[in-house]
Amino acid sequence: MKNNVATRLAVLLETIPTLLLAFSEEEFSQKPSPNKWSKKEILGHLIDSAANNHQRLIRTQYENVPVLFYDQNKWNELNHYQQLTANHLIQFWTIYNQHVLEIIKRMPQAHLGKECQVGNGEMVTIQYIMDDYVLHLEHHLKQIINDVI
Repeated sequence: MKNNVATRLAVLLETIPTLLLAFSEEEFSQKPSPNKWSKKEILGHLIDSAANNHQRLIRTQYENVPVLFYDQNKWNELNHYQQLTANHLIQFWTIYNQHVLEIIKRMPQAHLGKECQVGNGEMVTIQYIMDDYVLHLEHHLKQIINDVI
């Protein structure tokens, strides 16, 4: 299953940046309503997800059941994604996920069952974290590019 996750993430990294770069800065910045995230902010949320899942993938391998969660709205607000350029965010998302992909590809099979606790108190394995991470990416990337993928 680890290889399936790695393959799906690799395909996203090969296809998504070009699709995102096709949006104008204005399109990428437009908020559908005051309470909804723009494409920039959704991509920023995915960067935050990469950062937090990066920690989960690493710390769960050597800590005894770490507790790892974050406030997605505060992370988005305090990273000021709406004020950054689309190009900056696309490059950052791409390189961060390339690194996450390398971690996944090199993850020892014996570590896939190690557990951590996430925000809702649920105990999850590293395998679950990897699977859920890519599903989460796919869901939000579809929001950004209007179900092109």
